[in-house]
Amino acid sequence: MPASPTPDAASAESSPLHPLDLGHEFATPALLATALTHSSCANERGEGTRHNERLEFLGDAVLELCVSEELFSLFPEAPEGELTLLRSQLVNEASLAAMALRLGLAGHVRLGRGEENQGGRSRPSLLSDVFEAVVGAIFLDGGYTAARAFVSRTFDGQWPERPAAPKIKDFKSRLQEFTQRTHKARPVYALLGSAGPEHDKRFEVRLTLPCGREILAVEKSVKKAEQQAARLALTVLGQLPEA
Repeated sequence: MPASPTPDAASAESSPLHPLDLGHEFATPALLATALTHSSCANERGEGTRHNERLEFLGDAVLELCVSEELFSLFPEAPEGELTLLRSQLVNEASLAAMALRLGLAGHVRLGRGEENQGGRSRPSLLSDVFEAVVGAIFLDGGYTAARAFVSRTFDGQWPERPAAPKIKDFKSRLQEFTQRTHKARPVYALLGSAGPEHDKRFEVRLTLPCGREILAVEKSVKKAEQQAARLALTVLGQLPEA
């Protein structure tokens, strides 16, 4: 008996899509249609047309788990801080957008006219969200095993080699050691606020160095924002090369 459509698939467009080589055959193709439908398209079409924001929320969590599991297996001796840095090299807006392009997702995204005219089809943030939505759709359609297999295939050749250094500290730890050594004081982090919808909040953090200099960073979590602020501070202080 065929699987019943999930709520996020029920209202998706049912017309056949040009085949995508995702390595996963959907039991519920409407899930893929939803994953490829941007909110701008859904808003224009109305009538309960679903878009991919909920699937992007789910896919973000599934993707982090899949990548974390793979890195945990690849580097059994690596500490938490090093695993976090390795994961950040893979799971970020630029890399996920590049993967979306390699998979050909850009040509299949359904956009509203306004978003299309503004170049949304090539916008990294939009492509990154679509990639995560596809991961969420595969997870709902085939479970964690299917999602894990998709991530493993998609990231094939992208998994980083462990750096030669025996230990890599996270940016916050490296910055704290530097300021303790140079100023006998620690940097101070403060959460300034958050913005955006519940499924895609951004958190703004202010980092104050012992010298009084302030650096701002915005990320999807407070922890990520603090790490980003620390990375920027290390760059400003000449402890990291400029990106």
